[in-house]
Amino acid sequence: MEYSLLLAVLGGIAILLFLILYFRIPAFISLLIASMAAGFMAGMDGGAVVQTVQEGMGSTLGFVAVVVGLGAMFGAILERSGGALAVASFLSRKLGEKRASLSMVITGFVVAIPVFFDVAFIILVPVIYAIQERTGKSLLFYAIPLLSGLAITHAFIPPTPGPVAVAEVLGADLGWVIGIGLLAAIPTALVSGLLFGKYIGKKIFVAVPDFVEQLEMEDSQMPPVASILTIIFVPIFLILVSTMVKSQIIPIASEGLQTAILWLGHPFTALILANLLAWYFLGLRRGFTSNELLEITTKSMAPAGTIILLTGAGGVFKQVLVNTGAGEMLANSLTGMGMPLILFAFLAAVLIRIIQGSATVAMITAAGLAAPLLAGAEFSGPQLAALVIAIASGASILSHVNDSGFWLVKQYLGLDEKQTLRSWTMMTSILALCGFAMASLIFLIVS
Repeated sequence: MEYSLLLAVLGGIAILLFLILYFRIPAFISLLIASMAAGFMAGMDGGAVVQTVQEGMGSTLGFVAVVVGLGAMFGAILERSGGALAVASFLSRKLGEKRASLSMVITGFVVAIPVFFDVAFIILVPVIYAIQERTGKSLLFYAIPLLSGLAITHAFIPPTPGPVAVAEVLGADLGWVIGIGLLAAIPTALVSGLLFGKYIGKKIFVAVPDFVEQLEMEDSQMPPVASILTIIFVPIFLILVSTMVKSQIIPIASEGLQTAILWLGHPFTALILANLLAWYFLGLRRGFTSNELLEITTKSMAPAGTIILLTGAGGVFKQVLVNTGAGEMLANSLTGMGMPLILFAFLAAVLIRIIQGSATVAMITAAGLAAPLLAGAEFSGPQLAALVIAIASGASILSHVNDSGFWLVKQYLGLDEKQTLRSWTMMTSILALCGFAMASLIFLIVS
């Protein structure tokens, strides 16, 4: 029985990779087909397979669809208002040219909270062009720290889609994911962004490419930085406070006050509030009409929809493992081998990421494999959050030619393939290993 279930799991993964890599079928459809195939191979009949698809999609998307959708709309308003550029300009002025690399790490870290990675990089790349022209140093001195900050937040800090999706599949509290993600992110950013950026900047000189338009928005046209930072951190603050109250780290005697805090700190409420603040202060107050804001937020649903569907399909894969008993079988096998769950989850994400390129697919598939292994186990909120960060780290590793991010960085920095591998690919690998080391350390400390 165990042998057939193992074959079903491995067969499902093999079908997934084959459909994506060979036939180039969209990951959403590939995940559904692979999940159904795994169900059939494990002995399910057609009716049970269809019911499992519905159950997996429904149980996963009830939370993720709302959070990712609200986060995408929030980020779109911040992007179009010039908020991302305002943060970058402010930090560059305050920290000065000597600390420009640090300002880029912080900028990437903050901006990627509401804005998708690729959009944020395209918005901010003119800032590093301007700094490079003033200092004459290699563009990589500033690009690698910026990319590190963007990539770390995109992978570690909700409400970005990746950690939200993984947290939902694993049943982790978003407040704990934010807190543990921040703890893991700081040393990871220092090593992969500042230290490696300084090293590779000395090894490879890159000047500003001559084919990308320079920054056009003046400082006077940008929204106030204080408003931007307040709006960005309001939902994060509310979610963190709610988690601390729920975990009784902050004791609240009044039941009514506790209920109000938990409601305000729920990701749904916190992100709705952030959207309303952005709509008014970054939109209407700065001359946007309601119709323009509606168009901006509507367009943001296209990339969000892809993430939502992928997450739902990942939930289906998880549900197949649960309903067939394959998840329990994997848990027993890992226990027998002595492999820690966090290492298994990390390696699963690493393998899928390297083979097929998409960090999102790697996160969702690894989370689907790990989730059934949690059944019956007693893991604390911080431990589940550390597990989320371990998966996100594995899914970030070794970005190379099968990842769209590789070509985005190559194009905008004017690099050749070898230079991109030595800089961007190496940075993502350092990021992943540091992130996993921090997640593992936290997992052990809080156990």
